[in-house]
Amino acid sequence: MDHLLPQAYLIGLIVLLGGAAVVVARQIFRVRRDEATLGRLEGVAKSSDRSCADLYELGSVQLRKRLYGEAAASLKLALKTADGEPAEAQALIQNALGFALAAQNNYAAAIRHYRSALKFKQAYPVALNNLAFALEKQSKADEALATYRQVLELDSSNSTARKRLKRLERTKI
Repeated sequence: MDHLLPQAYLIGLIVLLGGAAVVVARQIFRVRRDEATLGRLEGVAKSSDRSCADLYELGSVQLRKRLYGEAAASLKLALKTADGEPAEAQALIQNALGFALAAQNNYAAAIRHYRSALKFKQAYPVALNNLAFALEKQSKADEALATYRQVLELDSSNSTARKRLKRLERTKI
């Protein structure tokens, strides 16, 4: 009985350290994959035969790495080459560009791109959620409230929209 407590503690510590090692290893592999993708796509972006998809992927990796200025530039290039792309793809690019601009506190431009994304794909909860947040940052609480409600009509399980809506409604009272 006296030996069970130290053994349980040791086993628990080993399990905890093993779990932490798995989490750290996954993060390292994710960063390495993003670095490899970034290197490959930066080379493609400089070539003359770059595609809209490559530029969008480059912008997405740059967003994950929090390189917002570079991401905005890549996504603007993607938009220039997006003629003939499906509406869904153009909506994705517009939303990602809006996100890059919002991350740089350029909410007015972000709002324009979120609205443009919604022209291409009207039932797009992610763009609506991002639009509502940008409107909130621009002190347009009434528009933000209405937009969060639209998000919840499309996706009733959206916890972000639900939390932001409740917060806005409390501050409005």
